[in-house]
Amino acid sequence: MPLHDGLRRPLRNLRISVTDRCNLRCGYCMPERDYVWLPREDLLHFEEIHALVRVFADLGLERIRLTGGEPLLRRALPVLVRMLAAEPRIRDLALTTNGVLLAHAADGLAEAGLHRVTVSLDTLRPERFRALTRRTDLHRVRTGIESAGRAGFRALKLNCVVVRGLNDDELDDLLDYGSVVGAEVRFIEYMDVGGATGWSSEQVVSGDEILNRLATRHGRIEPAETDASAPAARYRLPDGRRFGIVPSTTSPFCGTCDRARLTADGQLLLCLYARVGTDLRALLRGGASRDELREHIARCWRGRRDRGAEQRLALAGRAPLVDADALRAEPHLEMHTRGG
Repeated sequence: MPLHDGLRRPLRNLRISVTDRCNLRCGYCMPERDYVWLPREDLLHFEEIHALVRVFADLGLERIRLTGGEPLLRRALPVLVRMLAAEPRIRDLALTTNGVLLAHAADGLAEAGLHRVTVSLDTLRPERFRALTRRTDLHRVRTGIESAGRAGFRALKLNCVVVRGLNDDELDDLLDYGSVVGAEVRFIEYMDVGGATGWSSEQVVSGDEILNRLATRHGRIEPAETDASAPAARYRLPDGRRFGIVPSTTSPFCGTCDRARLTADGQLLLCLYARVGTDLRALLRGGASRDELREHIARCWRGRRDRGAEQRLALAGRAPLVDADALRAEPHLEMHTRGG
């Protein structure tokens, strides 16, 4: 019998962070000078991740997304991909990356059984990329995207966080680039989570505004087929090109959210906005059996009533979720730790 939470939402998706480290410093995610990193000895081993995935699959899990930090910084990642791809109950295995290391990793990931890749790409302009990420790796990202396009994945997507006054004048350029490399572009509203310590509502470009801007140039935009539980609503331009919008800030999808998150050190989070999690690593390393783990996770999910994004939307005078001092005191609140 399928497992449902307190609001009748099934457990189908798991986002697994394999590291909290990142090789970029994007202003909407990691704007501060210094960060507190998880102790390396606390990170889950691949065998531990695989064991937990088998338990989640017992409860109805079908889809996995590997994230970070930057997941390609985790050594021997194709080994984990191969382990997870061998689990027949997992029908979708994806990876989100910033693309810096993707050129050398794409073929190995595809050969190991990875199904899909999403690359974060917020700008095509080198000087703007440098200002946003504090790195000069745009050429490496683009080379990685091109390598992924040749590697034979089922799908390639580009994620763009749209921030007013920063990159909201590149919507068409990014759509055109996506067409060239064979990738579907998804525009994401700027969210007030984790390390977004400089967030303000004035910087948010809503999904409706994005649609209106694109329609002004391209003409009538039609809805396209969309997975009801997916975060992105998909659309079709008059020329047939498809793109997505993730309106998590102005139009949350909490009512259909079927995803949990597992941090690199084994904290189970039931909502992107959750302030606390459940320590599965302690249970694993304490000798809990598969049945005991299954019952513990099931009990957590049955008690889930989180609607974090909807609660944030209802706030008056909305501000960043946490400030820099709070993040230093509790790194599990960071987006690069909980796997966005």
